[in-house]
Amino acid sequence: MRLPILSGMRRRDFLRNSAGAGLAAGAALTLGGYDKLWSPVRMNPKYDMVAVMGGSPEAMFDLGIQELGGMGVFVQKGQKVLLKPNIGWDRTPEFAATTSPALVARIIEHCLKAGAKEVYVFDHTCDNWVNCYRNSGIEKAAKGAGAKVVPGNSENYYQKVEIPGGIKLKSAKVHELLLSTDVFINVPVLKDHNSTRMTGCLKNMMGVVWDRGFWHSNNLNQCIADYALYEKKPALNVLDCYNVMVKNGPQGVSKEDVVQMKAQILSTDWVAVDAAATRYLKIDTEKIEYIPFAHKMGLGNMKLETLNIRRIQM
Repeated sequence: MRLPILSGMRRRDFLRNSAGAGLAAGAALTLGGYDKLWSPVRMNPKYDMVAVMGGSPEAMFDLGIQELGGMGVFVQKGQKVLLKPNIGWDRTPEFAATTSPALVARIIEHCLKAGAKEVYVFDHTCDNWVNCYRNSGIEKAAKGAGAKVVPGNSENYYQKVEIPGGIKLKSAKVHELLLSTDVFINVPVLKDHNSTRMTGCLKNMMGVVWDRGFWHSNNLNQCIADYALYEKKPALNVLDCYNVMVKNGPQGVSKEDVVQMKAQILSTDWVAVDAAATRYLKIDTEKIEYIPFAHKMGLGNMKLETLNIRRIQM
């Protein structure tokens, strides 16, 4: 299967021009050892986006973060890190309603190796939070990797913040953990959604706020874009496209709703990631209204042809 964002590129050209280096990097991982990934050197990411395909969630992240310069680009020694996966539904991993627990665990490992003092994981779930955390497999995976898993089920955890420049969303009640963290990493799962047609990086922020009922009743797509104006933005977005729910989202009805795509997209630009993700779902980017809204507001770049994208076929 070809990467959807490779439109017009012949497979052998793709393999020669980009995946060859990726495969060489993969060989280096095998020969040089896992710890070779943890470089203390900090630099600006070389690429606007890295798109990886064909490996496990963990292996794809290893290669993807390496191509962005290593986790040391984003996490420094002694910092407090927050990971925000999608844990919103009481579903087991094979339904692809929630982020891959293996991916969450691997990102935590990279953060701690980079020197993070603490790594936290939470979501404001739609179903019972205890069941969501447990049955998604994320709580066990996160704790096993060394993170602290905290709830988001009480309004007491949330503080009101202003959204300067918001068109519909002027303020929001945001989880206190997001407000106090040094580094925020956004780890959504790509899937179909019955209200917005797709959920990805931008929409994953509905899990850091308390008062999302307002969003649903006041132009949901504009509120999603408006929230991206808030100053506490992700340092890194990692979109899980390994198993993708292509219909009946966001919860799914059966395993028949899921297609295994074995893909992952990494970028500091969440608008760009969501734009690329529309191609996996075979939807015109303009049809996911919050993406062009956010693009026009200057919150990211949906014009993929203008970006420096590193593509890796494992």
